[in-house]
Amino acid sequence: MISRRRFMTHSCGLGVAAATASTTALTLGLTRSVSASTTDGYKALVCILLAGGNDSYNMLLPHDQDQYDEYTKIRSDLALDYDSLLPLSNQSESGRSYALHPGIDEIRQIYESGNLAFVANVGTLLEPVDAVGIQEGKARVPLGLFSHSDQIAQWQSAVSYNRTSTYGWGGRMADLLDPDPANGLSMNISLSGTNLFQTGYRVSPYTIYYQGDGANTVWSFPQFWSNGINAHTVIRDLLGVDHDNMLRREYSSRLKGAMDNYDTFVDAIRSAPEFETEFSENYFSGMLKQIARVIGARNTVGQSRQTFFVQYGGWDHHDGVVNYQAAMLPIVSKGLDEFRSAMEELGEFGNVTTFTISDFARTLTSNGKGSDHGWGGHHMVMGGAVKGGEIYGTYPELSEDSPLDVGRGVYIPTTAVEQYFAELALWFGVGRGNLDEVLPAIYNFYSPSGGEAPMGFLV
Repeated sequence: MISRRRFMTHSCGLGVAAATASTTALTLGLTRSVSASTTDGYKALVCILLAGGNDSYNMLLPHDQDQYDEYTKIRSDLALDYDSLLPLSNQSESGRSYALHPGIDEIRQIYESGNLAFVANVGTLLEPVDAVGIQEGKARVPLGLFSHSDQIAQWQSAVSYNRTSTYGWGGRMADLLDPDPANGLSMNISLSGTNLFQTGYRVSPYTIYYQGDGANTVWSFPQFWSNGINAHTVIRDLLGVDHDNMLRREYSSRLKGAMDNYDTFVDAIRSAPEFETEFSENYFSGMLKQIARVIGARNTVGQSRQTFFVQYGGWDHHDGVVNYQAAMLPIVSKGLDEFRSAMEELGEFGNVTTFTISDFARTLTSNGKGSDHGWGGHHMVMGGAVKGGEIYGTYPELSEDSPLDVGRGVYIPTTAVEQYFAELALWFGVGRGNLDEVLPAIYNFYSPSGGEAPMGFLV
């Protein structure tokens, strides 16, 4: 086995961390003009970042007896009780069976209905590697493995090689598909602030909030002053002045654009239909409800493509992983089911695909209190276009001498993030000829010209 310290030293030696993009709320809808791919009809992608590193081997775990026995041997005090698990009805081609964490029955039901799939053992890679190559120091691995900041950046940018990236793959999609939004609103909308995933060469995410109408004004005082004068009108008149100074002129233009975007967004979201679906009173469900309202206003907003970004943090469970997941996973499960219900009310469930990402998985072995930073892990994809009820990719055979194990149950990914994201990007409307503009390293794992789907989990 290779030591974690040696492995980190080797991986960090390949480069420096990818930097997150720095943008402001005023930089909306600025894009370069390039050839677009297919944007007929409406489609949306909802990216959920489980920040901190979700222990996904206690979310999706083996259920056949011999593999469950290996699971309990490796996980020791972190292993979930067999009788508490939620078994999945289907088996793999090799006869393996799987089960879910006992707190996510809503996810199990959506899976069994054919509208949710799991993608197994996904992670950041530069190229396909094995444990022997890593132990011998011959394999190229992503920079900053086990580092929260580096791995979150690489999942959002789809750039794991030896250079920094200030653009995300969602932002690069916007550069291709929506170079000049007619109403000025970015197609990338974030419920969790400025993020790398949605930041393109010129595109920035439009940040909203989960409460109220979502958008805030660009100033912090009331619309009307105490003397009854309309402050907004005064500000707009001031911004209408033609400045000789180029910087003043540009600032006025940007500020006025942000104000116009606020008016456009609020008018649109107030026109959205009310849902019969009742969303839970928590932060995660609140963000999904606000996304549902924005999608409900899709015709008023006038966007044929939208991405949404949600960060739900707190998954760095170096201790208490069993108890913390018992509290947090049910929130995710319930929220996804509520969002599914709202999309079905709108008749858009088939046009909205929701997927999870995370920094990394966790070590299969226990540190005595919880689990530490790992590598490849399991993720969920939900939507009416998902060919669900299946586990895509390769769920590893669990054993103490697994050829994928580089130490302490840190498993090398068998599916690259590029393959996972390519399936989503092609469904979203990115052309095969443009796929490497969105995912620069895609040819290391998949040939877009081959005609076959990268993974096959989307219709």
